Amino acid sequence: MMRYLKLVNFEINRFSKIYISLLLITLVSQFVGVIIGTKSFLNRALDIMSEEKISEAAYFTNYGGIDFTQIANSLWFQGPIALSAVALVFYIFLIWYRDWFGKSTFIYRLLMLPTSRLSIYLSKATAIFLMVLGLIALQIIILPMENALFNSYVPESFLNIEMSIYSIAKFNSVLNLVIPSTFTQFLLNYGIGLMVMSILFTAIMFERSFRIKGIILGLVYTGIAAALFLTPVFVMASDVFYFYPGELVGILIALGIIVTGLSIWLGSWLLKNRVTV
Repeated sequence: MMRYLKLVNFEINRFSKIYISLLLITLVSQFVGVIIGTKSFLNRALDIMSEEKISEAAYFTNYGGIDFTQIANSLWFQGPIALSAVALVFYIFLIWYRDWFGKSTFIYRLLMLPTSRLSIYLSKATAIFLMVLGLIALQIIILPMENALFNSYVPESFLNIEMSIYSIAKFNSVLNLVIPSTFTQFLLNYGIGLMVMSILFTAIMFERSFRIKGIILGLVYTGIAAALFLTPVFVMASDVFYFYPGELVGILIALGIIVTGLSIWLGSWLLKNRVTV
């Protein structure tokens, strides 16, 4: 267990500079977005009121007000979330290929460690998942602060509604994906994320084991895993059978666990028996 934890810490430290940069970009960009978005709205509102010589109430009636969802839909707000997601997806590949193609081919030393190769596999997966949770935690922490800043900038006469954090996350598609409103949705969202990561890890192991043939095998396995997980969706779409929402969620969770478990087992088996030093 201690060796596994040391490997997790090692993997996180290797990505720490880029990871901290992602956290800072998210923090700065979203707060700047709140300030710029509210000031832009207020300046535009004041210009229209001055040109048309109307009151704040008349402006609100004619043009409507503003609420935090408009800020949350901006590029300033969603851009860093998308950037972080892309960076972590890219890191799923980098966390393996950097060890093979780095200057010192570090994978040779890593695979010679006196520890189970499954620990190496799981440590890389754990490191990525912990970084995902860290980004989610940052968003949960700063969202109330951003909302408070927004409410302090915008006069009540221009405010459509003072939204709660729950409402902001629920009515914004990106935030609802990042911060699910229910525990079931959380399990689905991040369970699917774990499943996809395990499938990609296994595809990488196929490529590392069989090179050119491994690319084809990895793609085939990815397709089979995706088809297996989406089987109930295909069944419903073909009108062969109907599942109630609760049943569909339960089946998807069960299939997700099966696909994830199978991917981890197959990927670790390939790492142990086919990937050589």
